[in-house]
Amino acid sequence: MRRFASALLVDARGWLLLQERDEHPVIDPERWSLPGGHVEEGEDVLEAAYRELEEETGLRPAPGALRAWRELAVSHEGYASTDPVHVHLAATTATDADVDCREGRRIVFVDPGTLGDLPLSALARQALPLLLADPAYAALVAEARGLG
Repeated sequence: MRRFASALLVDARGWLLLQERDEHPVIDPERWSLPGGHVEEGEDVLEAAYRELEEETGLRPAPGALRAWRELAVSHEGYASTDPVHVHLAATTATDADVDCREGRRIVFVDPGTLGDLPLSALARQALPLLLADPAYAALVAEARGLG
């Protein structure tokens, strides 16, 4: 069974760190998604979220900064399967200038008001509306403002 872990960072504006995938991935090519990927054999999902975030962006939040939020069952057309995706959240002071895009076309902070204009991955279509309606989102924005 495949398992996935993602990390979603929220800045003081309430903007979300998202990745514009290129044409190469099996899952959701040319769509906007959360940084993340496969959980390796024997790996904890939280550590996988930290690893994937660092591999894709160069960012490594402090220990304890990433917190488990939800496990979602996401349909991955590229694999013809529905797989668990463990989504982790953190407030951040990072900016686009701090991000080293190591995978995909670009990884930037996105205004949630523009999400309707973007082609979103299956994960993003499921996770982002849930997050924006969750009190955890407002708490992350407040936390990010306190960090700055």
